[in-house]
Amino acid sequence: MEKEKTNSVLGYRTAGSAAETATGHMLYEEMCEIGLTDVSRDTFTLDGWEFEKAILKYVDESGREHLFQMGGYQTNFQTDGFQDYELVYLGKGTAADYEGINVQNKLVLVEINQRDEWWISFPVYQAYLRGAAALIAVQANGYGEIADTALNAQDIAGPEFAPAFSLSQADARLLKDALFSKIQSQNTTASGNNPASLQVSLDASSRVMPDVQASNIVGKIQGTETDHMIVLSAHYDSYFDGFQDDNAAVAMMLGIARALIKGGYKPAHTLVFCAMAAEEWGVIDSKYDWSTGAYNQVFRVHPDWQGKVIANLNFELPAHAHNTRDAIRCTYEYADFIREFTDSLTVPPQAYPDGISVLSPIETWSDDFSMAIAGIPSTVNDFSAGPFMQNYYHSQYDNQDVYQEPVYHFHHECYLKLVLAYDRLILPPLNFSNTMQAAASNAEEKTLDFAVSDLEGLRALFRTAESLGQEVYQKICQVNKEYSALASEQDRKIFRRKWENTSLQLLKTFRKTQDYLVRLNWQDEVIFPQDAAFHNIRQLEKAKNALIDKNITDALKALYRVDNNMYAFLFDEEVYYHFTEYILHQPKDRLMWGAGRIMHHENLYGIVQQLKERMKEPDPVLEIEIRRLDAALRRQKAYYKDDIRYLKNSVTKLCSMLNDILTNI
Repeated sequence: MEKEKTNSVLGYRTAGSAAETATGHMLYEEMCEIGLTDVSRDTFTLDGWEFEKAILKYVDESGREHLFQMGGYQTNFQTDGFQDYELVYLGKGTAADYEGINVQNKLVLVEINQRDEWWISFPVYQAYLRGAAALIAVQANGYGEIADTALNAQDIAGPEFAPAFSLSQADARLLKDALFSKIQSQNTTASGNNPASLQVSLDASSRVMPDVQASNIVGKIQGTETDHMIVLSAHYDSYFDGFQDDNAAVAMMLGIARALIKGGYKPAHTLVFCAMAAEEWGVIDSKYDWSTGAYNQVFRVHPDWQGKVIANLNFELPAHAHNTRDAIRCTYEYADFIREFTDSLTVPPQAYPDGISVLSPIETWSDDFSMAIAGIPSTVNDFSAGPFMQNYYHSQYDNQDVYQEPVYHFHHECYLKLVLAYDRLILPPLNFSNTMQAAASNAEEKTLDFAVSDLEGLRALFRTAESLGQEVYQKICQVNKEYSALASEQDRKIFRRKWENTSLQLLKTFRKTQDYLVRLNWQDEVIFPQDAAFHNIRQLEKAKNALIDKNITDALKALYRVDNNMYAFLFDEEVYYHFTEYILHQPKDRLMWGAGRIMHHENLYGIVQQLKERMKEPDPVLEIEIRRLDAALRRQKAYYKDDIRYLKNSVTKLCSMLNDILTNI
């Protein structure tokens, strides 16, 4: 898989690129050779990216030439050979760093921590608005911490016309040292319209290609008894060589397929092996620009999978132990079944000395989230919590040196056994009581005094839904047990026909549960519908009380935590508005899996700027700002009450659906 590259030195097998297409062709041939049937290229349209090169050249005072390989982001920049630029250093690249500085047609070098502070798109767009030729980002911890020579790449989540590249800390240090040496030798400082700069040259080719074709590569082991499917998935696009992310996952998926075919296994349900394109990126200027291949597969190419797929096993970074304890992350509804499965496993201590656990809910990091919201109950080997993410993830150090044989071997066995466990079922093992219990606990924990009466009816509904969910799950377990005991093919056929409609009802109810209860906050975390308003109300109350005490500093600290208003502190108004409005008003097809998951927004840009000015006053009068916060609180409280009403209606509908299932079961 590492053979095809868009960048001959660094790798990169990017969405819609020739390298991705060639790798897809190789995987197609591999699936055919393994013996999978109905092998296909499921083609869809996306925004593609070819990152050929980005080389920065600097000649120091002694005449020595330095060439720096730079990483890329999904933006347009073509030089047609080396082109001369001035390079300036501007700290973290916030609006304040540009004050009094002319960066017109210059390269701007900044240091960012994407994991702990803010995403690359904000300083990039800030640089574009100020007229910079391009922004060069250095990871100041957060990612690529394994070595100061590490490069990093992420999805840009911004416009393609604002160019950006990445540079290692080691290379940036040489340039910064040269800049500071120049400042000292000139006995000046980097201020005014002519900050200290270096003459550099850049040879770059980064090309975004709107509306090109990509393909998910799909092969099957045909089921012998049902029309149900079990989907195994992993993505084959990558940054750098992508050894763990996600070459090892694709290889593991195909390894499981090969083992099943060589062993002569005849599944009851059709096993589908799907190598997904474009997981890392695929849509221009969208906050939700990753998981493009998976979203297209289940919403556009094969919406018919909804209602037929009883489980998705998605694989990410599976040949490395991300912690001393392994974990399978799954939707709430499958947690009981998965937990019963993991209890039966023997986990090798050389791989995971602390065993294995089950985590819920599904997160937005990988393709399984797109699967889940399409109504396909999903799992993924958990990968997001360990040090790999800070050290190796999306860098050139994600290579064979991080391979751990015992972990990889265990995951092959674990997930093959999980496939077999699903294949023995006639009904999807969905326990909706887990979801209802989690939602009820969340609502109880986040009760607000002004809405106590609204929550009374909701509590009763949750108790009913939880009880119904548990009763349905017990019936599911009973039916699955009866099915597994049947020996006669004729008896099994009659049994399957009897429960076919119930299976459809269960998967439809699962899909509605995702529609009704799964929301996102502005940090892409999975939340329940009323969570965002609750959080905002608490922070706005803190801010108001602080202003009453004339404590502007604490008020601003609270406002910083409301929705995405941290960016109101850091960047120009146009930057803040761009990355707010494109979530609230973009067409659904550009937002993909994030569409409709953020329902409200509190715009505090104006009051933040006003309070920052008030801090300069010796005895500020804050009545206007307090009234503005009162207005924001009224809005958020109305949102909260609307969310509670919505929850009541949603849980009522889910109770009705669960009752219908019980009637038929």
